[in-house]
Amino acid sequence: MTENWDAEGNWTAEGPWGTRTSTGRDFSLHRWQARLDELRATHHVPGAQLAVLVDGKIHELASGVLHRATGAEVTTDSVFLSGSIAKIYTATLIMQLADQGLLDLDAPVVDVLPEFATPDPEATKVITTRQLLSHTGGLTNDFTHDTGRGDDALAKYVEMARDVALDCPPGTAVSYGSVGYVVLGRIIEVLTGKTWDQALHDMLVTPLALERTMTLPEEALRFRVAMSHLGEPGQDPDPAPVWDMMPRSAGPYGRVIVSAGDVVRLAQLHLNAGTAPDGTRLMSPGAVTEMQRREVDVPDKWTVSADGQALGWVLYDWDGITGYGHDGAAIGQYGYLRAVPQAGVAVVLLTNGGGARQLYAELFRELLRDLAGVRMPEPFGPATPPIAVDVTPYIGTYKREGVVITVSERDGKPHMLYEFVDGMKDLSPPLDMELTPVTDTVFAASGAGPSFSEDYMPVVFSTLTTGTQCVYVGMRATPKVAGPSRDH
Repeated sequence: MTENWDAEGNWTAEGPWGTRTSTGRDFSLHRWQARLDELRATHHVPGAQLAVLVDGKIHELASGVLHRATGAEVTTDSVFLSGSIAKIYTATLIMQLADQGLLDLDAPVVDVLPEFATPDPEATKVITTRQLLSHTGGLTNDFTHDTGRGDDALAKYVEMARDVALDCPPGTAVSYGSVGYVVLGRIIEVLTGKTWDQALHDMLVTPLALERTMTLPEEALRFRVAMSHLGEPGQDPDPAPVWDMMPRSAGPYGRVIVSAGDVVRLAQLHLNAGTAPDGTRLMSPGAVTEMQRREVDVPDKWTVSADGQALGWVLYDWDGITGYGHDGAAIGQYGYLRAVPQAGVAVVLLTNGGGARQLYAELFRELLRDLAGVRMPEPFGPATPPIAVDVTPYIGTYKREGVVITVSERDGKPHMLYEFVDGMKDLSPPLDMELTPVTDTVFAASGAGPSFSEDYMPVVFSTLTTGTQCVYVGMRATPKVAGPSRDH
């Protein structure tokens, strides 16, 4: 394929399909099916679903198998675990309640949820719903606690989380925090008098006619369900020991079971300024706009391709073309959602293992370029040519709930040891990675596996507004607690 960008920024390419331009007015189902099949096989992804909204029409594609042991094929009506894409559903519900005048985003959470607390009484008094939505409240991510299958699962989780340390003081930094989304889920329950699951069904699933969107495993049994797969990079992965390890309390941040087509239908609601396909208004245009407004810049611009954080949505800026979306991961299943408002385009990819990040990167670069004129950034990696950076200021120990990170030098090269501790202790073996400079504050970590990045995992050193040093790994801010230390 020969491709070019002209002076006006339009993309053209010559290939077996002829000449294509970035008009976004043509979608070749045959072409993209072939490309999905090819890239899925190349990157050892067992199965994938792709849904594309363009010109008001949704196209749905499927490739590969749901389960390598059974050979059951992926179909467009199969369902996958969407991981953290679930946060967009929870954020949308919160904005609907704010729209109805039931919730003030800038009031303290304790005003509507008196049982909410953190180990810091002063922080507890000031953390707002807006901060939880934008990951600026300081609540951490890696607190996994099974509070059972009962309808009180979220209430019990919020009670247990009262003793979980904050990543950082509220309002001092963005730090990706799933705990905050359980709190948001509980706010939804208190204001609606329903479980989060039922509120989602009544407020979004039914009015949008989302026939393949659910939250509980027993609901998924009615459909063709994707099995998670795990394995070494560059090889075909094997079925995971269990389908889904997440407890019911993970729902608001991590478990919506869904088809790619249904995720696109949720994105369409936002692209259509809050109006459902049948004309029903589910959100005001103002609420839709506010949800997409940048709340904070993010130091880590690579883990989820983020340029900024809004209310739920992650924001992108592709050479002046703006967009929003979210990624998700759930024990071997990975999902990617991107929307380009000015083109009216939304793209969703759901997968069940393997080199999903590489599949996403190649496929979305081509799709968004062709349909929306978007030029996505090149893959993250070390500086070319290599640069020398003094790592001494970063050496030391960093800690947050569930994670300890040790930055050191070995044989003159910077290294990072990433260990799960406390309640996360048995989640994964430690990651021991060499750090290669990208800039003075950004490093590329090798050896993390393809689920984290295309080839390298971003490690970003920053400073909180309090002056405390921190390191970002996976969009989580981990404050420095000791240092320096050196390995010899």
